[in-house]
This record gives sequence, C-alpha cells and structure tokens, in this order.
Amino acid sequence: MPKVVAMEKIEKEIGKLTPQQQLKLVEKLAHDLRKTGLAVKKELDWKGLYGLGKGLWKEDAQTYINKLREDRT
Repeated sequence: MPKVVAMEKIEKEIGKLTPQQQLKLVEKLAHDLRKTGLAVKKELDWKGLYGLGKGLWKEDAQTYINKLREDRT
C-alpha cells in the first residue's frame, strides 16, 4: 500500500506543475527510461517466423479464396 500512496502524492505534486513543466518532466523521465533499456525498441526476429505457415497452402490458393468468399454470404 505505501507505493500506491507515494504514487498518489507524486501525481498530486505533478498536477501543481505548469503544462510546460509537466512536459519537461515527461521528457526527462522518457530519457532516463531509455538509458535503463526498458523503453528501448527491440528489433523483431523475423527468422523466428520461418516455417510457421508450413502446410497452410496444401490446397490451391484460388480454391481457398473461393471458400472464404462463400463463407461470407
């Protein structure tokens, strides 16, 4: 429960700041998070997707599309 109370106090204090000060705070927090690596955009591992669709197209692609169209009606 102490963490919740602390967060509420922080939010209350932030509410007292001007919009410009709040923006500066957000920018600083984002900068600090990037340094920790938590907010770093990770690259996708496309190699892990290789072979996932194996066997999906055992039937003709046009036949598959026609079935999808029939199911819609």
